[in-house]
Amino acid sequence: MRIYVAKSAGFCFGVKRAINLADKCSSESSSPIYTLGPIIHNPQVVKRLEESRVYAKKGLDEITEGTVIIRSHGVKLEEHGALREKGVNIVDATCPFVKKAQDLVSMLAKDGYAVILVGEKEHPEVKGLISYGPADIIVAESSEELKGMPRKKKIGIVAQTTLPMEKLRDVVSFCLGKASEIKVFNTICNATSIRQEESEELAHKVDRMIVVGGRNSANTRRLAEICRGIQPRTYHVEVPVEIDPAWFEGAASIGITSGASTPNWIIEEVVEKIRRMAASN
Repeated sequence: MRIYVAKSAGFCFGVKRAINLADKCSSESSSPIYTLGPIIHNPQVVKRLEESRVYAKKGLDEITEGTVIIRSHGVKLEEHGALREKGVNIVDATCPFVKKAQDLVSMLAKDGYAVILVGEKEHPEVKGLISYGPADIIVAESSEELKGMPRKKKIGIVAQTTLPMEKLRDVVSFCLGKASEIKVFNTICNATSIRQEESEELAHKVDRMIVVGGRNSANTRRLAEICRGIQPRTYHVEVPVEIDPAWFEGAASIGITSGASTPNWIIEEVVEKIRRMAASN
């Protein structure tokens, strides 16, 4: 059995930066350290950070002192302000790509554009981006959701950084007939596009596909959907213990990819488990 691991598997730049900042805070500070929401969407990494005294909190009312690390997805503009009012030490680990999207939403709003944010309404990154825009900002994942939108004088479009490119194209194409002036900012992270392309390529050439990452990770779930559309025998796992040996019966090749918030040590454990299973058969 041959095992292929996507070159892009593992932490993306923004996630790696956030974890490095959390580790630095843990080593340098003796005061309480918190994140507002999980710093990244991987339960195993969040648990490891707790062992280093970095605790994820659900709301602002749970934080009264110490250091607060802004998670890689960013937070709402008003949450930033509330943290400053509390007088806590703020360490901003917002992914630079997300930060750029926040700035662009704010700029488009100030310049009088009707702002359309292409993304998932319930994703924490999108919830944060909305707070930088006008009160009537529109959030949509597809042109289908925009069918009732009236014509606008000018439209500005920004995308969730982990969005598949085809979803941005779909909305942009629809909006061409809805305004005489359109500004489009492709804020999709290059690493996301590369990861999806590599995963698609791998899914085409293997007998089974394993996608490793947190079930609360939107980009990991999306990878699983993309791979399953090509290779129906695609399995999404968080940790090696979830792997079922029956999945690999008759398989000569296995492809492994991961979400942007999946650490290398989990990927390595998955690879090792599959190798052991192959050797025992």
